[in-house]
Amino acid sequence: MLLPIVWHPGYEVDIGPHVFPTNKYRLVRDRLLEDGTTCEATIRQPEPATDREVGLVHTPEYLAKIRHDQLTPDDELRLELPFSPGLRRASWLCAGGSILTARLALEGGVAAHLGGGFHHAFPDHGEGFCLINDVAIAVQVLRHEGRVGRAMVVDCDVHQGNGTAAVFATEADVFTYSMHQEANYPPWKPPSDLDVGLEDQIGDADYLAQLEQTLAPAVQHHEPELAVYLAGADPYVFDQLGGLGLTLAGLRQRDELVLEILRDRSTAVAIVLAGGYARRLEETVEIHCATIRAAKTALDEERP
Repeated sequence: MLLPIVWHPGYEVDIGPHVFPTNKYRLVRDRLLEDGTTCEATIRQPEPATDREVGLVHTPEYLAKIRHDQLTPDDELRLELPFSPGLRRASWLCAGGSILTARLALEGGVAAHLGGGFHHAFPDHGEGFCLINDVAIAVQVLRHEGRVGRAMVVDCDVHQGNGTAAVFATEADVFTYSMHQEANYPPWKPPSDLDVGLEDQIGDADYLAQLEQTLAPAVQHHEPELAVYLAGADPYVFDQLGGLGLTLAGLRQRDELVLEILRDRSTAVAIVLAGGYARRLEETVEIHCATIRAAKTALDEERP
């Protein structure tokens, strides 16, 4: 079985000079095609999420503000992005991409989204580059459809998944796990079911040890049918918005360990890329590509 990959050219939106490189999604796709990790036939383009699907997470009042271009200057300041119809379309497409990725993961065990991971969006507002929360939307859509009972969000972005934690705060069947740099954005961190706040500049060995010691028991206890894995590239030592000390090799080991822990419990895994802001864009691209290669290897190893 080939690794299903989800991507859409509409993810790339003009936000002007910004630390968030929206062209990284296309660059990751191009490199994966060039090195033979994937081929055009395995790349699926999603439809935008419907307003009904997005409304499973976000309030009608907030969605009306987005639809009618009524975000205030304070809203945009908290979002940290210039709002535009293009950003709205890209966000709805990305949510559709995460929904499709989750469905493909349930069918084949693992699927990857070259996008997604906008974990700072709350039901009633966006923040931290995140207009809507595609991760929470994907989980809620599949639960609403009856495809999933127990789900898990495994968030290894350098920033705590505050929006996702808030969305699922009262949902016993959705376990939120966030391993992040404690002294970093966001300043207010609503509690996840399990938060692993790391010290600044932690290196590969300590990071991987804490990941294994905390994630494996959580997965064993919760027994999720589906996990959405936020494979952020921003724990990288040279990330502009991070303060951890992981190397390229350490990040690859992180991905392999997360996939091993989840697959050992027969959990379907939907991967989303989440953050990545390395000083050299090509390093962000390489980190994301390595995540997809690790997923492909994990899937190949399951073949009889």
